Amino acid sequence: MQPNFPHGVSLVRERLRDALFARVAGPDGPRNRARIHGAPGERWFGPDSAIRRVHGDTAMFVGGLRALLLQSLHPLAMAAVAAHSGYRGDPWGRLQRTSTFLAVTTFGTAEDAARAVETVRAVHRRVRGVAPDGRPYRADDPRLLAWVHIAEVDSFLRAHQRYGARPLDEAGCDSYVAETAVIARALGVPDPPVTRAGLDRALTAYRPELRGTPEARQAARFLLLTPPVPWPARLPYAALAASAVAMLPAWTRPHLRLPRLPVAEATVVPLAGHSLVKVVRWAMTAA
Repeated sequence: MQPNFPHGVSLVRERLRDALFARVAGPDGPRNRARIHGAPGERWFGPDSAIRRVHGDTAMFVGGLRALLLQSLHPLAMAAVAAHSGYRGDPWGRLQRTSTFLAVTTFGTAEDAARAVETVRAVHRRVRGVAPDGRPYRADDPRLLAWVHIAEVDSFLRAHQRYGARPLDEAGCDSYVAETAVIARALGVPDPPVTRAGLDRALTAYRPELRGTPEARQAARFLLLTPPVPWPARLPYAALAASAVAMLPAWTRPHLRLPRLPVAEATVVPLAGHSLVKVVRWAMTAA
């Protein structure tokens, strides 16, 4: 049962919901939402699936930012992002495309999910170039696809376990990793991990390939210090950024030149992160 709020509070809640949804989903958000959730047909994942629980929770805001920071540490992946993604010129557009893809593949019909995957694969086939270190890259390189996938899944799962409304048990965590592997295989990832232990091993295996590049540090500064958010949202965004950084592995900090503040990250940051996620959840669940 929805609680009764005074009219003024309800109005603020609805305006916050609409503003957040417009930022994340874009101008086509209402139409996409209606199709994703309302179109009849089989889905890749059932209503009680772990992937729906994770991807439907507002902890994804924290996990998404952590994923971008972690993904940037692969020089070839970062070179592709810097040259082709438009994250500086159109950061909201990139967010909207990513959030729509996640929504379609998680909640949409199997037909729409397959179509969304093929659209992404077609884009990947066109993205290629040479990194600043002289190495060629292709966005459809299975090794790079696997890195982007595991960094994303690890980030979403960790954020959910820390800030989600209903954290998963051990079996649920394994189910989540296995369900995301369905999407990964469709995108061209060979043999993605299907358990949390397998995910941890996959991340460890990438360590020799990861390092901070000037492009990665520029992306971190953009995402953490100069994000394109309006002034009233700067303080909440700072809480989001601090929460995402605090969940990064310790070894990543020197690569991205990010400070480590153990006391704050053990006390103030989790409190701010929980508060932010709860407020966003409160707004996004407005009737």
